[in-house]
Amino acid sequence: MLDTATETSTTPRRPTALAAALFIAPWGFVVANSAYAWATRDGGSDSDGAGALALAAAHPGLTRLSALAAMVGSLLVVPAVLGVKRLVGDRSRKLAGIAAALTAGGYICYLAIVSGTFVTLAMARRTGATAEFAAVLDEAQADPLMLWVFLLFVLGNLVGTVLLAVALFRSRAVAPWVAVALGAWAPLHVTGLIVGTEWFEVAGAVSQAVALAVVGRALLSTPAQR
Repeated sequence: MLDTATETSTTPRRPTALAAALFIAPWGFVVANSAYAWATRDGGSDSDGAGALALAAAHPGLTRLSALAAMVGSLLVVPAVLGVKRLVGDRSRKLAGIAAALTAGGYICYLAIVSGTFVTLAMARRTGATAEFAAVLDEAQADPLMLWVFLLFVLGNLVGTVLLAVALFRSRAVAPWVAVALGAWAPLHVTGLIVGTEWFEVAGAVSQAVALAVVGRALLSTPAQR
């Protein structure tokens, strides 16, 4: 019995779950941004209550797909950033730890934000009270107690991702272009907001997905831990 327990406890463990999250998580955002880009290809936005209701009413399937994919991606980002941190190891441990915590916290907040889309979809299916529903959505979003959720999401989404890319670059655990591709998400996302088209965000999400896939492969190639 003792020999069996000892053998089990010393069996080399590979970070398979972390690598799987690295492979899967970013594609949730590729799907989410692509669905939103297609829904808004002829205009429209969810920046306020009225716009969100109109978009949900016009494209309920795409809106639902975008929300679900974003929620799955946000959930899996947490083990994914832990995978990046593990690959970085001691080579940039402090920066990677800060970046991983900030990014994970930001996307946990995003999970909470996006879940409200299903309330918007339910409202959009109802007729006759659109103005009231829009006012409710605007008031909920403007609640001061929700402000920190949006701020932390922005910090994690943009600053956290860039810091994670810098830590990865400094670690030299992967080729430099991988860190650049990961960090490209932030400027492409901001560019999309300025230009007013979601396709820049789609390009940034694809760039991030490719980078994290390489990180996942590198993580699986590291020596197993006991």
